[in-house]
Amino acid sequence: MSKLPEDCGVGLDCGTMNFVSARKSGKKVTTARVRDAFIDLPPEHKRMLKLSNTAFAEIDGKLVVIGDDALNTANLLNREARRPLQGGLISAGELDAQTIISLMMKQILGDPRKPGEKCCYSVPSAAVDVGGSDVTYHSAILGKIVNELGYSAEPANEALAIVFSECTSENFCGLGISYGSGMTNVSLAFNAMSALEFSLGRGGDWIDNGAAKAVGSTKAKMCAVKESGIDITKPKDRSEEAISLFISTLIDYTIDNIIAQFVKVKSELLVPKPIPIIVSGGTSLAGGFLEKFQERFEQKRDRFPIQISEVRPAGDPMTAVATGLLVLSQMED
Repeated sequence: MSKLPEDCGVGLDCGTMNFVSARKSGKKVTTARVRDAFIDLPPEHKRMLKLSNTAFAEIDGKLVVIGDDALNTANLLNREARRPLQGGLISAGELDAQTIISLMMKQILGDPRKPGEKCCYSVPSAAVDVGGSDVTYHSAILGKIVNELGYSAEPANEALAIVFSECTSENFCGLGISYGSGMTNVSLAFNAMSALEFSLGRGGDWIDNGAAKAVGSTKAKMCAVKESGIDITKPKDRSEEAISLFISTLIDYTIDNIIAQFVKVKSELLVPKPIPIIVSGGTSLAGGFLEKFQERFEQKRDRFPIQISEVRPAGDPMTAVATGLLVLSQMED
């Protein structure tokens, strides 16, 4: 693969919790983020939004607020913010999803630097633990929206992007794990070529839902507790204890499923040298997450059919997918 001009190309991580873009200007990589949330309001709220300097759009007679402002507005009005993506895919129940996604992408992408500038956007793999899981429609709709914004859209696997972002010194050899909100994505790559890709239908939302039911709370409150700086090795109360338990369960579930998927294709895989595991994604930011993953992996290392050199975190788990997609966007076909 050969590189295009340095400032050409953009990476776009289309996550259930956040949309993140990455661009390169000279030697500097800049990222932008928008929370994957929105709320619609009746026209009489326009004055309130203007007075508070809250950005909004008008769609079919409704006022629409997106991103972090949507969460703040929802809390103010005691309402739930809506999300155009659920479980890692475009929400089937959100009729406005495509329009909202377009607004979000426009906010963090801006205009292309040249007509048809390449934009590599993230797509998950089909979930091996969810019956009938299919990402075809999701990928096609995201690509359609990116193209309509003036870019040349190219899909790429979310977890593979982590390897491109974090494994340059290993010649793009690694096992990338992306712990997102809707899904956990896994990709094994060797010399920049994908050898195995799959996802699991559990992620941050699964943790929030499970913990909320366990302690009789709400998903939103559990998410807030999780994002407030929890250390899963030292839970302070019942809420933190429940979250810690579900995070630990998800880690075990991930490792067990990786082993199971490797066993299925063991005769087809030949990885001649040890490679690193890269742990990334917003869910992995919880204090003690990496240590717990390393501990559980070591207990199951002898069951792994490939050699692992180390388990390490992504440099920035929130932007690793976008920056990896940026690398891909700068490569010629």
